[in-house]
Amino acid sequence: MVARLIDEDPEGAYGYSKVALRLASRVAAVREAAGFAAYANQKYAEALAEFRAARRMTGTVDLWPLMADCERGLGRPEKALDMAGAPEVHKLDKAGQVEMRLVAAGARRDMGQLDAAIVTLQSPELASNSVQPWTARLRYAYGDALLAAGRSGEAREWFAKAVEADRDGSTDASDRLAELDGVEFVDALDETADGLDADAVAEKAVGQDDDAADRAGDERAADDEDDEDVEDDVDVDDTDDVEDDVDVDDTDDVDDDADVEGIRVDADDEDDADDEARGER
Repeated sequence: MVARLIDEDPEGAYGYSKVALRLASRVAAVREAAGFAAYANQKYAEALAEFRAARRMTGTVDLWPLMADCERGLGRPEKALDMAGAPEVHKLDKAGQVEMRLVAAGARRDMGQLDAAIVTLQSPELASNSVQPWTARLRYAYGDALLAAGRSGEAREWFAKAVEADRDGSTDASDRLAELDGVEFVDALDETADGLDADAVAEKAVGQDDDAADRAGDERAADDEDDEDVEDDVDVDDTDDVEDDVDVDDTDDVDDDADVEGIRVDADDEDDADDEARGER
């Protein structure tokens, strides 16, 4: 778990290392893992103690450059330089020797010796055209030292070479090169075309939605008021007046007239019919 988390979650890795130490503090691999976890969290005194314990258990010198860098982290660059000149350095493999050279150059810079740091990094490994696991970091350190010394033109050249060798993105050489060239990167996810950040745009959109909802509510309220006005125009008293105009007595008179006339017509018709019958006789 320490190895899995140390790059992305160093604090989590450190927590697992403490548990491992409680369970198996006499295992060299556990002490080494605990040293790496402490080193990743800049706990240099603790890391140095764990690296020393692992070295005593294994008898190897692989952790020597890391131990020297812990001395730098503790503010003791002179001690780191002493370790860079110790016999243990000759027992390191090529990668370890390059790492020791990087630590020594860093110690020189800590002491304000920029020219000495540049000279320390000048080596056959730096001049080689072959790409090794340490090539990008070595070229990057050399370019950074040149830039600190005010030699920006040479620094740009070595940052460019570091970019060529940095296949896994272990350094930010590309960013440093772009900075020297005056290129400025803008994160499109954080800024919009009108210069507002994403949160401001979201707040603006919410505000517009609220305004639209308020306008819609106002329109509905206005429609309701209009409907009430229409209902008020139709007065109940008016409808009562209309009903009053239609008088019950009038309807009765009409019916009576119809009945009387109908009876009168029928009586006349019967008289005419009787007269005609007598004439025929």
